[in-house]
Amino acid sequence: MTFMENVLQKAKAAGKTIVLPESDDPRVAAAAAKIIAEKIADIILIGDKDKICELHPDLDLSKARFEDPATSTLRQEFNQKYWELRKHKGCSESDSIAEMGKAIPFGIMMLKAGLADGLVAGAVHSTADTLRPALQILRTKPGTKLVSSFILMDCPQKEFGEDGLLLFSDIALIIDPDVDQLSEIALSSAESFERLTGTTARVAMLSFSTLGSGIGKLVEKVVDATALAKEKNPDVLLEGEFQADTALVPNIAARKAPDSKIAGRANCLIFPDLNSANISYKLVQRLGKADAYGPILQGIAKPVNDLSRGASADDIVGVVALTCVQSAQETKE
Repeated sequence: MTFMENVLQKAKAAGKTIVLPESDDPRVAAAAAKIIAEKIADIILIGDKDKICELHPDLDLSKARFEDPATSTLRQEFNQKYWELRKHKGCSESDSIAEMGKAIPFGIMMLKAGLADGLVAGAVHSTADTLRPALQILRTKPGTKLVSSFILMDCPQKEFGEDGLLLFSDIALIIDPDVDQLSEIALSSAESFERLTGTTARVAMLSFSTLGSGIGKLVEKVVDATALAKEKNPDVLLEGEFQADTALVPNIAARKAPDSKIAGRANCLIFPDLNSANISYKLVQRLGKADAYGPILQGIAKPVNDLSRGASADDIVGVVALTCVQSAQETKE
């Protein structure tokens, strides 16, 4: 069974409800139809039912729930709740009415109200359009210092990672993490990988240097973040700093880091900044023909996940399934 087959099986067993606010987009609608047909999750589409069905006449969306912010019976309640959450920040009642008229904030308020288990957006909107209302309405999980993101890369070269599966982080949010932020990204990513795969995370802190082969502030940041992450949680299998080939290729690891328990077999790659992470995942996806699932957000009180604006319908199905598994794992805690 492949990684995604396993995720889909878990999603079907979880019985979760996921909000898709970008229902005008043909990829989102096609994903919704597939998710419903295959009983992966129950789906709430945000928007006018007649308009959505007219836009997608070839798709069976009859078993989706539709909520139109313009006419929903929930609107008055949501307006009031949003104003109560945000009035200390200077939000007026008219500001609240305007915000609850938007698809993504309205959908996130459905999570807040317990009417859904997760939300997936980003096929059309930016990461900020998804993350901002998520943090405003849901806020962070208790004990979480930082919201970050990761993407799961399922590579055809099965000799790398966990039978070809690798986590890359942070690929969407923290542009230039400091030492503390980088340590938090690493620890959150290890936890996320283990929750979603049931496999022990082996975390490599990446750099252009391997164990002191390079010098300078860029290297020092990774070295210090590695030490801090180990101090915060000594139980996590985490090492660095490593060059990417040292982290992934056993014969190179044997030469460059012979005493390492992780080098040559890492399954979680933590990048020193957003530039390197985002560029790397897109190159692996396009040149390496890897399946990419995410960005997945970690640290928000309920699962809210972003999509690449280049996502296909099948990519969206995969992220929805992962969101169901995330919600199921959090329910167990």
